[in-house]
Amino acid sequence: MIHTVWPYLALLLSIAGLFPMLERRFGWRLFSVMPPIVMVYLCVTGLSVAGLWQINPEIQGAQKALIGQAIPAMLFLLMINCDLRAIFALGPRVLAVFFSTTLCLFVAFIATYLIFRHVLPETGWQPLAALSGSWVGGSANLVAVKEAIGMSDNALAMALFTDALCYSVWVAVLFSVARLAPAFNRWTKAKAAGDIVAAVPAPRGPVTPDAVLLWLGLALAVGVVSSWIAGLIPDSDFLSKTSWTIIFATVAGLIVAHTPLSKFPGAGPIASALLIFVVAVLASQSNFEGIAAAPWYIACGLSILLIHATLLVLMAKLFHFDLHLCGISSLAHVGGVAATPVLAAAYSPALVPVGVLLALLGYILGTGFGLLMASILSSLAP
Repeated sequence: MIHTVWPYLALLLSIAGLFPMLERRFGWRLFSVMPPIVMVYLCVTGLSVAGLWQINPEIQGAQKALIGQAIPAMLFLLMINCDLRAIFALGPRVLAVFFSTTLCLFVAFIATYLIFRHVLPETGWQPLAALSGSWVGGSANLVAVKEAIGMSDNALAMALFTDALCYSVWVAVLFSVARLAPAFNRWTKAKAAGDIVAAVPAPRGPVTPDAVLLWLGLALAVGVVSSWIAGLIPDSDFLSKTSWTIIFATVAGLIVAHTPLSKFPGAGPIASALLIFVVAVLASQSNFEGIAAAPWYIACGLSILLIHATLLVLMAKLFHFDLHLCGISSLAHVGGVAATPVLAAAYSPALVPVGVLLALLGYILGTGFGLLMASILSSLAP
């Protein structure tokens, strides 16, 4: 059994790096259903349940410090790639589809919770609120919302399971409907989206050791300053000190994204590494308590996607949206920046930059959307 911090950290870092490496090196089909971040969570949770490390004051203190510092730093670095000027340059038609998709998900989450709230646990709204952050942004937003609302580490498993399984189903659906585009566009009287021109930020070059150190130093400093400013603001029922820290770090990242500093390479890969490490730390505090509720959360996820799809089709008919833009916008929400360009390329190569920029916009909005959803769903709890 591990009793001290350094062996504990060494093990978590190794596991956090193992599954992404396996996916990149071998590309096993398993990872298309259970992404590396979910595999890391399951592996670390299993070791925690087996009692491989002792939850003593030393390790608990390390866990609290790591989570408190790494999440704001991760969100700051994640925002560095989000150029609002390029996103707004997409034009009103694309942005209208995006925000219509957001509205459809907003309604779908509330309607689904009203349907299932009596069969979910007392705090069953929390995994759905965290999931809503992910289904507008990505896994980083899910983790940020989880910390901001004080959701238990065990409930994180429900959100990750639902995210991974329902996302896989939704990707298959969106690829399958591509051939229906001509008929769908005739029905909605829409113009095809192949004429849209968008530019994504240029690659920033190789990540060098000095870049890693400088970005880490700046990100940690932003986290410390954000936490200090948040401490000056009184807590409320809606926004705690953690919530304010997350918001300030996100805003700081958006500001830096529009400065020459954003051209310095390394922010994106470091943010991805911090995300999977944070998930490993969270998993190390959890167990399988409450796992029996997993089928209900899977049902909730499928219900959300069904309602979302129905509403988006109606919006497409009303506002003459074409199928390709609807599909890309939907996956930009549910799937994030990794999956959306693949779907966009399958629809039309010209739409790949559009998919990237819409997914980045989702990252910007995801945490705020999740916090708003948490406020609404908690007020609806039985």
